Amino acid sequence: MNKANPKKAPAATGPLWMQYWLLRLCEMDSTSGREDAMLPALHQILKEMGAEVFEQPVAPGRTNILAMWGRPRVLFSTHLDTVPPFIPPRKQGNAIYGRGTCDAKGQIMAQLEAIRQMLREGITGFAWLGVVGEETDSLGASAALGISDRVRDCRALINGEPTDLKLATGQRGVLHLRLECTGKAAHSGSPELGLDANWMLIDWLQRVKGIPTLDDPDLGPEVWNLGRIEGGQAINSISAHAEAHVLARTLPRSLFSLQVDDLKPEHGEIHVLLSEPADRYPLISGFDHAPMPFGSDAPRLRELIPDHTVVLVGPGSISLAHAENEHITLAALAQGVALNKRLAVHFLKD
Repeated sequence: MNKANPKKAPAATGPLWMQYWLLRLCEMDSTSGREDAMLPALHQILKEMGAEVFEQPVAPGRTNILAMWGRPRVLFSTHLDTVPPFIPPRKQGNAIYGRGTCDAKGQIMAQLEAIRQMLREGITGFAWLGVVGEETDSLGASAALGISDRVRDCRALINGEPTDLKLATGQRGVLHLRLECTGKAAHSGSPELGLDANWMLIDWLQRVKGIPTLDDPDLGPEVWNLGRIEGGQAINSISAHAEAHVLARTLPRSLFSLQVDDLKPEHGEIHVLLSEPADRYPLISGFDHAPMPFGSDAPRLRELIPDHTVVLVGPGSISLAHAENEHITLAALAQGVALNKRLAVHFLKD
């Protein structure tokens, strides 16, 4: 397990403190499955902030962490894991580059600095939740429902993701399909004796490409991606098996799975490997909103809030998340702090 840099963190509130700890957190490889690499640093930060801290073991090397200040009425949350590969951080100009800088360790720091400032202003009643596995299996978000009794008085969840400081109007659903075709093997010199599963699958996918595109003013278009395709045993044989993995970002009342099934060939099968519904989030007066092209743990985590009020928002751009040049500007971090404070005060007054 990596340890936090022993160098003393700046005592001053604001940019220096955030920069220091963002660089420290990003020095730790917490790709999915290795999230506990950040636990020592997080404990150091939260201890400094005077939080009551609880750990929730989820799997070996994977632990959710909950911090509370008083009786929480607003719950901040984001995820601890990042996608591979690990990219060490560096400060360049007015930005910090590296894996996790905006997705989502930058969210951690923007949320904790907002809490830190509000505590110094005499405002209390917060909790902060870091969950594992958002980038892969959402295991942490599912397990977090087991701590609901600790946050049962919360009025809202503010879930941090890079949204360019706009509140998400919602998120599309996720549908993972495996399309499978079964043929008959034969020698390539006598193709008439076989049944080619490869061409069967290719023709099926071509028909799927013709499915009309749907759109939603709050969630954006329904789109799908051909993520993986494979088939055949040898170049001189007719393929007896072929399959493709399709991932769709679906809209409410989507018919995509049924449409794909209707287009299947005689020897084709469709298998639903994952199906998560689309979700809409409340429009909060006085804040900018926009559709988001990505998914998050917000649909699961909003179950922690008695009336399910959730906001999905944060500094940084999703177009930079997972990229080789992932980064977040110091100005965006500061704006994220201010926005998190505005939202928290809004819900505390509500």
